[in-house]
Amino acid sequence: MPTVDAALADRLAIRDVVETWANARDSRDWEAFRACWHEDGYMMATWFQGPKEDFIRVSQEGAARGVNILHFTGGVRITLAGTRAIAQTRMTIMQRGPVDGVLSDVACTGRFYDFFEKRDGRWGIVLRQPIYEKDRLDPVDPAASLILDPGRLARFPEGYRYLAYLQVQAGYPVKPDMPGLTGPEVERLYQRGADWLAGQPVAP
Repeated sequence: MPTVDAALADRLAIRDVVETWANARDSRDWEAFRACWHEDGYMMATWFQGPKEDFIRVSQEGAARGVNILHFTGGVRITLAGTRAIAQTRMTIMQRGPVDGVLSDVACTGRFYDFFEKRDGRWGIVLRQPIYEKDRLDPVDPAASLILDPGRLARFPEGYRYLAYLQVQAGYPVKPDMPGLTGPEVERLYQRGADWLAGQPVAP
């Protein structure tokens, strides 16, 4: 069993990675962002699912096109099991873009659910799977009028349907079955997390 000091050091190192991830990505510090991952790191998001190098590439391409996404992180709950960990971090994803021609902001609140591993003395992300709990959409100009298509909204789960609405209009293929606050998708994710802590491999 690790000493209290060693466990605290591990928790601080994991939290540092979580906080650096959001700061580095939003400030486009791609080398610092890359250092948050292990080489086989894998990102699951509404608009992209793939290896971390591909995620960096598409993030760079989106930034060059003016895609406007910001991340805010809050408290972190870390479960340690030797050289493995699960970190759940309160977060809000904010994206700005046109919705039916009206410049709008979406705020989506949930958790980052991260599969961490310590390799060669360094904690890094092996898999990041966000949990999308609730979201909302507002025109940037409060005087603007915006009427959404209920059929398009209904294609996606309650936790991220407004975010998906905006991202589809931005040209992204949005995954329709990401985990939310409740339901079989999030229960399967929790089981995968428990299996990871027990020493089992994790696949995207």
